[in-house]
Amino acid sequence: MDLADATLDELRAALAPTVAENAAFDGWNFKALDASADAMGVDRDVARLAFSEGAVAMIDTWFAHIDAGMLERLTPEKLVAMKIRERVAALVEARLELLAPNRESLRRALATLALPQNVAKGARLGWRSADTMWRAAGDTATDYNHYTKRAILGAVYAATMTVFLDDESEDYADTRAFLSRRIDGIMRFEKAKAQWLRPAEHRFSLSRFIGRLRYPAV
Repeated sequence: MDLADATLDELRAALAPTVAENAAFDGWNFKALDASADAMGVDRDVARLAFSEGAVAMIDTWFAHIDAGMLERLTPEKLVAMKIRERVAALVEARLELLAPNRESLRRALATLALPQNVAKGARLGWRSADTMWRAAGDTATDYNHYTKRAILGAVYAATMTVFLDDESEDYADTRAFLSRRIDGIMRFEKAKAQWLRPAEHRFSLSRFIGRLRYPAV
């Protein structure tokens, strides 16, 4: 793509990966953006216009880039052959693999999003990632299950990233083991919830049981 003719959205998408690389050294700021613009032959003023909202906009665009990369790796054709648990695990692991070359940038990004003025935006970005993963996994819930699934996966993903940032094990084995345990927990919760919410006639009822003892069916 000729970035000279790119729209601001296209320019943001093109610059985001390089900004992430520079953020490991310069932080999420205009210094990292200027270096990226110079490397890609983009006018600095135009690049700054594209990211006029500053660091949070840069992080937002980088995370969207990671989402897109995850979906490219795990197409619907690949995911359909997996069980739901395997899909969720594969999607999270794909995200982490894409983030791995820029762990320090991720650390700085999370620190930026943890600032009081950015907490709400950080929560929205976490929700977006969880929503993207559940949709890719085939979830079509529209009731409150839609919200509980995303809230739980978002919490698991956030906790997994905390482990991931300090994981020095080979091929991030400790992170993968941590993630596996947490996803097992999600699946157990979903199974228990499904049993609890099944139609009343299929659930155990103490009063109905006692009634049948008193008045057995004939």
